[in-house]
Amino acid sequence: MPQTPDVAHPRGRGRTSSRRVIVASLVGNALEWYDFFLYGTAAALIFNHLFFPTVDPTVGTISAFGTQAVAFLARPIGGILFGHFGDRVGRRTMLYLTLSLMGVATFLIGVLPTYASIGIWAPILLTVVRMLQGIAVGGEWGGGVLLISENVGARRRGMLSALSQTGVGIGFVLSALAFAVMQTVTTDAQFMAWGWRVPFIAGVLIMGVGLFIRTHVMETAAFQEVQEKSGAEHIPAWTALREQPRSVLVTFGARLTESGASYIFIVFVLAYATQIGISSSVALTSVVIAMALDALLMPLWGALSDRVGRRPVYIAGAIGVALWAAPFFWLINTKETPLVVLSIVVANAICHSAMIGTQPAFFTELFTGDVRYSGVALGHEIASVVGGGLSPLIAISLLAWADAWWPVALYLAFLGLVAVVAVALAPETAARDLTSVTRKRSSNLSPEIALSSD
Repeated sequence: MPQTPDVAHPRGRGRTSSRRVIVASLVGNALEWYDFFLYGTAAALIFNHLFFPTVDPTVGTISAFGTQAVAFLARPIGGILFGHFGDRVGRRTMLYLTLSLMGVATFLIGVLPTYASIGIWAPILLTVVRMLQGIAVGGEWGGGVLLISENVGARRRGMLSALSQTGVGIGFVLSALAFAVMQTVTTDAQFMAWGWRVPFIAGVLIMGVGLFIRTHVMETAAFQEVQEKSGAEHIPAWTALREQPRSVLVTFGARLTESGASYIFIVFVLAYATQIGISSSVALTSVVIAMALDALLMPLWGALSDRVGRRPVYIAGAIGVALWAAPFFWLINTKETPLVVLSIVVANAICHSAMIGTQPAFFTELFTGDVRYSGVALGHEIASVVGGGLSPLIAISLLAWADAWWPVALYLAFLGLVAVVAVALAPETAARDLTSVTRKRSSNLSPEIALSSD
C-alpha cells in the first residue's frame, strides 16, 4: 500500500484545520444521533403506554416500533435530497441544515401531547415528527462521514474516518444516559408524566452547540478538488445508480446487516429483556456499557482495516453476528446481570463495531467524488429502511409469533450472511484516490475507480 500523509492539505490547509474537521464531525454526529436515538429508547420503554395505551402491551410495543420504522422510510428521502445538493453545492451547508431540522423535530416530540390528551392525533403527530427526524438523519450520515474521510489521507483513513462513527456511538450513550438520569431523579409517576420529555426538549440546546461547531468548518478538501475537475451538469443519485450500481448494492448489503443487527442489539433487546423479567435499568445500563465500548473500539477496527484491508475486517464482523446470535439469547435468558452485560457487549463492541468502524472509509472509497454523497446515501439509507427500521418490528413480531427467541436468532444469522456475500463481491478499496472523477467503462457491474496515493 502506498505511503501517504495522514492528512490531506490542499490549498495550504494545515493540520489544525483538519483536526477541527474531525472534531466537528465527531461532535456533530454525536449530537445529531443523540436526538435520533432518544426515540428508539423511548419506543422500547414507554411510548407504548403514552401513545398507544388502548391496545395489548405487546401490540403497543409493535405500534411504537412501527413509528420507529417510519423514520427509516423517510431516511432515503433525506439521503437523496441532501446528497444531491451535497454533491452539487457542498457537504458543509447540508450538514448545517440536517442538524437544524433534527433539533427542531426532537424538541417537538418533547412537547407533543399524549394519547390521554388528544386521542388518535397523538400517534399521528408523533409519526409526522418522527418522519422529519428520519429525513434529517438520512442526509446527516453520509455528509458527516465525508467531512472526515475527504479531508484525510489514505494511510490512516480507516482509523480517522471511524471517529465519525464514534460520534454515533456517543450519541446513543448520551441518549440512554439522559433517560437513565431522569428515571433516577424522578418517581415512576413523574417520569411518565413529564420526566421523559426533558431529554427531548434538551435537543434544541444541543442543536445550538452543534450548529456553532459546524459554523467554523470549511468545505472538504476532496470535494473542492473534484469540483475543479468536473463541472458537468448531472443528477448525482441517478449517475451513481447508472454508472456505479455495484457500489450502491455493496453499500446496501453491508449496511443492511450492520443496521439490522444493531437495532436488535440495542433497541429490541430492551423490550425483550423487560419482557422476560430483567429490570429496565439493568437492560439499559448493559446497552450503555456496550455502546460506550463500541464507540471506543470503532477507530481500532478502522485502523486494522488500514493494515489488512476493508473487506476482511467487515466480513469478520458479519460472521460474528451470525455466530453470536444464539449465545446472545442464551446469556440474556440466564437473567444474571454479568452475563446479560457480556452478551450485549460482545454483540456491539466486537461484532457490530468491526462493521461500523470500517464503514466510513469503505463506503467513501466505493464511489467517485462527483456522486459520493448521493451514492453513499442511497445504499446506506435504503438499507436502513429494511435493516434498522424493520428489524425491531420483525424481531418483536417473530417473538410474539413463536413465543421464543430462536426465530430472532435465525434472523440475525441471515443478516450476517447478507453482509458476507455483499462484501465478498466488492473490490478492496483501501488507498483509493478520493479526488478521482474518472470512470472506466467495463463489463463489471460497477466501473473501477482509479487507484493512487493521496
